[in-house]
Amino acid sequence: MAAPTAYALIATDLDGTLLRGDDTLSDRSLAALARVAAAGARHLVVTGRPAPRVRPLLDALGSTGLAVCGQGAQVYDAGADRLLWSVRLDRELAETALGKIEAEVGQVYAAVDQDGVEGLTLIEPGYLMPHPTLPAVRVDRRDDLWCAPISKVLLRHSTLTDDELAATARSVVGSLATVTMSGPGTVELQPCGITKATGLALAAAHLGLGPERTIAFGDMPNDIPMFDWAAHGVAMANAHPELKAVADEITLSNEDDGIAVVLERLFSGEPDRHRELLTKPQ
Repeated sequence: MAAPTAYALIATDLDGTLLRGDDTLSDRSLAALARVAAAGARHLVVTGRPAPRVRPLLDALGSTGLAVCGQGAQVYDAGADRLLWSVRLDRELAETALGKIEAEVGQVYAAVDQDGVEGLTLIEPGYLMPHPTLPAVRVDRRDDLWCAPISKVLLRHSTLTDDELAATARSVVGSLATVTMSGPGTVELQPCGITKATGLALAAAHLGLGPERTIAFGDMPNDIPMFDWAAHGVAMANAHPELKAVADEITLSNEDDGIAVVLERLFSGEPDRHRELLTKPQ
């Protein structure tokens, strides 16, 4: 059965977008995604979380397909529990980038996501996990972060805002890494040139789909490349101003089932009687 809309691929971020604040999926969101699947369209999770931290959520979604993880550095096959594609962040480049950032702003606190489907999240002393529900292993010193190949580095600063830290990091890191801001307390370094768009493009090509039939949902600046790639970008009401500025539409918040509101409209053919979707002013 062909999808009844122009969209054959639905790409969704997780934190602040599809997930509620307590890391759960609402019944309404699950029902909307089931309607998408019944119509023949595909759903792709596109997240900054590494593959091991995404696997339980894919189980909750009943997904055995692909997911884009690690800010685009990983394309994960949930059914086979393997990475179809992954790019590692060179550990020497990561150390150099950290040194340049600390030369500008003083001490930062770092964590890393290890590469692979069994990779750990390691955190150095002083680093506070922005998502306390996610498992992490504390190490004794920074050198211990580099004990195995990594996909990205996560940074926090004791006084700078996320926007300030990200802006400074971009100004000094150059081609050593790509700097993203993916959520509260989450400024990250990933392999140079890697974004959610690069991972999404690879996964979509694997499915035989392209940007012209893709609608993307997100809430943070790291979703901007994904919006640029997709035909249509929908920002959540709780989204960062930078993402809202480039979005085609703004829906309700993640707590108010903003994704479901849009998908119900697109895949039911019914009018939006309650005007729950907030179209971006022109």
